[in-house]
Amino acid sequence: MRVISCIVTEHNLWLVLLAALMCVTGCWVTIGLLDRARKTVGMQMRGWLFLTAVAAGSSIWCTHFIAMLAYQPGAPITFDSALTMISLVIAMVGTGAGFGLALDKSRGLAPEWGGCLVGLAICAMHYTGMIAYHVAGIVEWDARYVVASLLIAMAFSAVAIGQAERRPYRWSHYLGIGLLVLAIVGLHFTAMAAVAVTPLSFITTGTNPDILEAMAVAVAVVGLIVAATGFASYLIDERGRLESFERLQHLALNDALTGLANRVSFNDRLDHEIERAREGGTMTAVIVIDLDRFKEINDLRGHAAGDQALKIISRRLAKLTGDGEFVARLGGDEFAAIKQFKDQNELLGLVSRLEKSLFEPLLLDDFETVTGASIGVAVYPRDGADRERLVSNADLAMYRAKNDVARAVCFYESAMDETARARRALATDLRQAIERGELTLHYQVQTSVSTGATCGYEALLRWTHPVHGMIPPAEFIPIAEENGSILAIGEWVLRTACRQAASWDKGHKIAVNLSPVQLAHADLAKLVHQILVETGLSPRRLELELTESTIVADKVRTLHVLRQIKALGVTIAIDDFGTGYSSLDTLRSFPFDKIKLDRSFMADVERSPQAKAIIRAVLTLGRSLDIPVLAEGVETHVQLTILQVEGCNEAQGYFLGRPKPIDQILLTGAAAHSLAEIDLSAA
Repeated sequence: MRVISCIVTEHNLWLVLLAALMCVTGCWVTIGLLDRARKTVGMQMRGWLFLTAVAAGSSIWCTHFIAMLAYQPGAPITFDSALTMISLVIAMVGTGAGFGLALDKSRGLAPEWGGCLVGLAICAMHYTGMIAYHVAGIVEWDARYVVASLLIAMAFSAVAIGQAERRPYRWSHYLGIGLLVLAIVGLHFTAMAAVAVTPLSFITTGTNPDILEAMAVAVAVVGLIVAATGFASYLIDERGRLESFERLQHLALNDALTGLANRVSFNDRLDHEIERAREGGTMTAVIVIDLDRFKEINDLRGHAAGDQALKIISRRLAKLTGDGEFVARLGGDEFAAIKQFKDQNELLGLVSRLEKSLFEPLLLDDFETVTGASIGVAVYPRDGADRERLVSNADLAMYRAKNDVARAVCFYESAMDETARARRALATDLRQAIERGELTLHYQVQTSVSTGATCGYEALLRWTHPVHGMIPPAEFIPIAEENGSILAIGEWVLRTACRQAASWDKGHKIAVNLSPVQLAHADLAKLVHQILVETGLSPRRLELELTESTIVADKVRTLHVLRQIKALGVTIAIDDFGTGYSSLDTLRSFPFDKIKLDRSFMADVERSPQAKAIIRAVLTLGRSLDIPVLAEGVETHVQLTILQVEGCNEAQGYFLGRPKPIDQILLTGAAAHSLAEIDLSAA
């Protein structure tokens, strides 16, 4: 009752309210800044602690000073300016030390001990301020209220900081603010209740009451400015944190190059759409898109052009999507779309728009091209009940579209699973084919066009599966390249061919066609040299063969590897010339020892003047560069006659001889002065 009586009868109530406003505002800012310091470390935490101490110390001091000016002892008063300023320093330093202790995570009760130290700082500030408060009268103190004020300040401060730091409840932040207000206000008015002043009538000089009120308002304004400064710092940092969070969130959910949603965002959206479809009885389509000729842009025009193409395509895809539609870039040249629909025609409309957009020409600087795309579609719930199954089935459909030149869009069918399982089973068996002795080499004769003499053989890789019988190379070689087993198979082919050639009575030249995966191997030249030494085959009898698309994939590195191999004395041939990437620049970049003309031209030469013109041009080019030309796929006497007229060097095909095992070749005696080629890419 004494405390309440002191407030009501001995204070200017409007100044008390001003002090309370100052206290609440200061505590709110203080707890906010302390929370920010709690979430940081190192120098950043120390910076926030400094701001917290300044805001807390100035708020506590201003509350105390305004409340002291509100006190009406009934006698003139004056202030000791030095001690008054010291009390401000005590408040800032003391609360700063308390907050620093409260943030010490190595101590279990650090927040509570820190709160006690804050309470002691409030007490020290108050009683130092009381010493600076000079009243014209006799001052008596009630020790009970002094002790009570100390306990109130320390207890409420300890609980306040504990709540602010530990946050055990939902409203702990606001509870901490309220308890800190009670600690400051409770200390002050309990301590003031401990004071009894007996005025001395002979002392009449003191500070004008009007001036005291003006001082209180001025102190409140300054205190609020300090608190507002701390609050502004908090807001600026909060805005910066929010912007950083939004930026990081954008980077986490969007593709950095194109700005489209990325795989993470796609997965989240698809899960959400599946749940919506399950609850609403609708359907959700997953559309997987893989660009068909994007690699050509990268290889021929550089990665900058490839990036530009991806940006253009992404903008087109983003523009064509509408309500219930979503598009993302999953990585590389792979995109995906999601469509929520009820009517199948809605899905077909989106697929049609996607297909049209993906087949529109791209203008990259002065270069125009069309990437095209293979599109696979799977629909929930028909083709899968969860995200993983839907995406997997859409992928299967996309690969079916990629392998079918007649269509760009393919919808998932259950039979695709059987095909995929069969492909995986073949991949597993292929890894063991060498150990089981299932691989063999067959040889096809090559002849001189001008003389008809046998000048070589092409050795073709054959796989006899224990269950499925003979598996065509066109079926198992792509599988081997995908799963990496082509490295072991290619090494086996090279070693076997060299060993067999080395055992022949007369010197024969061996040409081995390299897979792109083999050529990408860092130690290819070392492997070739090792096999030559191991088998005893002379380097001049070995010829390695590769397609131009293999070279273009990484031209600088590939030509470097080929030069290392050529330095061993091995010759190099370019295969399938006249298709795909064929260019004069490739022939100019490397001194090839032979050009192999693709078999597709021989198939059309009897009825196509254009095919005959291309053959004539390649032969002329070979003569100009002094590089012999071998024509593949000769199957009729007319075709061979055309090659004789045009002056081709060598030829091979079913008309000249079918592939045979090595023992049959040796029995016929046809191995004299022969050329054997290991082809890993064609039957």
